[in-house]
Order: sequence, then structure tokens, then C-alpha cells
Amino acid sequence: MSRSPLQRKRGLFQMSFFLLFLLAPPLDIFRLDLHLGHFILFGQDWTLGLGTGELSAAEMTLNVILRGFLPLALVAGTVLLVAWRWGRLYCGWLCPHFSMIEVINRLMQKASGKPSLWETAAVDPTQPDGSRLSTSSSYWLPTVLLIISFAFIWALTLLTYLLPPFEIYHNLLTASLTPNQWRFLLVATFLLSIEFTFARHFFCRYACAVGVFQSHAWMANSKAMVVNFDRQRAAACLDCNKACDNVCPMRLKPRNIKRKMFACTECAQCISACSQVQAPKNQPSLLKWTSGQDAEEISETLLGKRKKTPIKAPDCSPCPGSETTPKSSAGGMA
Repeated sequence: MSRSPLQRKRGLFQMSFFLLFLLAPPLDIFRLDLHLGHFILFGQDWTLGLGTGELSAAEMTLNVILRGFLPLALVAGTVLLVAWRWGRLYCGWLCPHFSMIEVINRLMQKASGKPSLWETAAVDPTQPDGSRLSTSSSYWLPTVLLIISFAFIWALTLLTYLLPPFEIYHNLLTASLTPNQWRFLLVATFLLSIEFTFARHFFCRYACAVGVFQSHAWMANSKAMVVNFDRQRAAACLDCNKACDNVCPMRLKPRNIKRKMFACTECAQCISACSQVQAPKNQPSLLKWTSGQDAEEISETLLGKRKKTPIKAPDCSPCPGSETTPKSSAGGMA
């Protein structure tokens, strides 16, 4: 399947951030050194200075605020602010875990016809651009090998965030890892292999704190950017094979209401797929990003709200042909 310009751009963002994820420890951009007992940030020791015994209580308090609380609040606040306005952009455009999900989904679909083991039925192999995805059980071996490789790379990288990276790489290449280092790598690789194989979507939806908090921030803003389905042109979906549903890495249904798209990562694969389906008809995508007032109208169903239809005052005028005769005064005779 050919990738749209938007998806190629997103792929570059994902690849760049994944390289940053791998190289941050050896380049001393960011890591926690358990030997030293503090963080390393851009090559500098990042400590609270509490163990020196040379600071007063006021200075230690100030250090905790400026070097501890403030940086964490700044990073967390920035992530939540971005999510509040644009959704889970970090997840869909940067997160190294999410990029693994997409690669494994693709290979698993080639192996079994389904992007996830928990799908009830095989996905239509017809791609949005009209090509067909070939499936074969021979893809299972490379799929399993790739999952284990990804799990080991993740485990090794996580270890370099905790211990001096070059010590870990040297010990690995010379087969001189310590017993604890071996245990960490083996256990982490095993657990990550299980997660990548069986629960990668569920982890992003329910277990990843970064993702869940972003989703809550996004849901709190009814004007936040959201994928909008043009219901006025819904008939154009009749000859489609649910291409937008098929390509969603999180296994969501993009034409649904916002509260049922809680875990949407704004990856825009559904938008790109619909654009490719509609291109031969010279029609625009039925799905697009929307924000502001338009997004607020789409989100009216978020909490069970509906736009109220003004109630007209009852018409008290008599119906045609139903003239009424005034009552006569008391005791009066016609």
C-alpha cells in the first residue's frame, strides 16, 4: 500500500523520536544513573543537592522546587496542554511504543489476515489504494522474531537509562554481563514479548499512564481537535470495505462519536485511507480533522447532551369551522 504524504511525514517523526529514544542514554541527553544516584541531563549532573550537608533547610526546599517539582510540572503540563488542544499527538506521532504497534500489526496481518490475535474475523485484504495485501502463514516466523527483537532492544535501552550505557554495551559484546543485568534483560524481554504479542493495543488504551492522562485532558475540551465524519455524505461509504476501520492501529472505529474514540492517537491513518478511497471518484475524504466550534458540535454527545429543539408555543386560535358561541350571562335567555 502506498503511503500518503501525511503518513510519510508522520513516519519521519516516529523514526526520529525512536532514534532519540535509543541514543539519549549513550549521548547523556537524559538518563538516571543508579551508580551515581541521580539523573544526567544534557551531560550535566541533575541532583537536588540534599545529601551534601552543606545546604540550609531553605536552600534544600528551593532545590526541591526548582530542580524537582518545577521541571516535572513543566513537562507534564506541556504534554497535557498539547493533548487538551490537539489530542494524543505524542502517542500517534512520537511514542516509540506506538511505532512498534504499527509494524507488528502489519506483519501479523500478513501472517494471519488479522492485525491482532483478538480480532474476530480476518480483515479485508483490499487496501485503500486498491492493492491487495498478500497473506501467508510463512510470515509468522519473521513476525515472532521481530517481536522478540523489538522486546530485546527495548529491554536493553531501558537498562541503559538506569546504568552507564557503555558499561552495558561493553558487557553485552564481551558476554560479561553481571547476573543482575542478565536477569533484567531476560525478564524484561520476556514480558515485553508477551505485551507486544498479545496486549499492545490494550496497554496503550488502559495501562499507559501517559496515554490515559492525555485522553482525559482531550476529552475535557469539547473544542479539541477531533476526527470528524461527514455524515451528509455517508452514502459514499456504501461501496467501501471499512478502510478507515481496517487501518486504525488502535482498532477503533473512526466514524464513531468522540467518547467512543477515547484512545484515538490522532495518527490520521483513517483520514489518509479515506482520502485514497475517494481519490478515484475525485471526492475529498469523508474524514478530516476538525477543531473549535465544529468540534464542539460533534462532541455534543460526549456526556449525553443533545441540541435542544426550541418548543413552539401552542396555537390557541380556534380551528377552522369550529366557531364557538359565547356563553350567555347568568339568567339570560336567547
